[in-house]
Amino acid sequence: MNYFQNTDTMEEGYIKFHCNWKKGRTLSASTLESIGWGRQQMYDRRLIGAYNNGIGYGNISERLSGDKFVISGSATGGLKKLEATHYSVVEKIDIENNRVWCNGPIKASSESMSHAVIYQNCPEVNAIVHIHDLELWKSMVHKIPTTHASITYGTPEMANEIIRLLKETNARQHTGYFTMAGHEEGLIAFGNNMEHAINRIICLVDCLF
Repeated sequence: MNYFQNTDTMEEGYIKFHCNWKKGRTLSASTLESIGWGRQQMYDRRLIGAYNNGIGYGNISERLSGDKFVISGSATGGLKKLEATHYSVVEKIDIENNRVWCNGPIKASSESMSHAVIYQNCPEVNAIVHIHDLELWKSMVHKIPTTHASITYGTPEMANEIIRLLKETNARQHTGYFTMAGHEEGLIAFGNNMEHAINRIICLVDCLF
């Protein structure tokens, strides 16, 4: 495969890793049905979206086969509805060298490496949702499994920290979610299918509000 390398490092809502991207075909409507449904659920609740400055937040993914997964593309958070052209397939990652290989009509989300390590370490997980909500984050940070405050999102350090959480806390076996102390508003939930992951988010929100 021929990939187009992008080594730019940017801020929230944009590529932060070294991205080896092959511009490829869109996935079928049937393949994207459940991730599209889940993404709309989160957007309608403003848990995925964009700030007033236009910078998007939140992302969503679903396992395809093995460790390959489809994820919402970079800078798509503010779009009211995603089309097939707004998703990318992450094929592999290299944490040590901060590199992601993706294939599709758009570059993969800046959180792709964080999603990838969950799929790699949790074979039972088939869907992951990363949302933003300040009040929910404040109520959950350090009360549920939480990444260290010194670690920023979308980095190799965050990927390794997530691996640590999965091994050393109850995030995997019991709760199915964790917060990121160094990523204000950020919370990740995962489940054995898309509905499971989405329902975990909804239950957290309903319990708070």
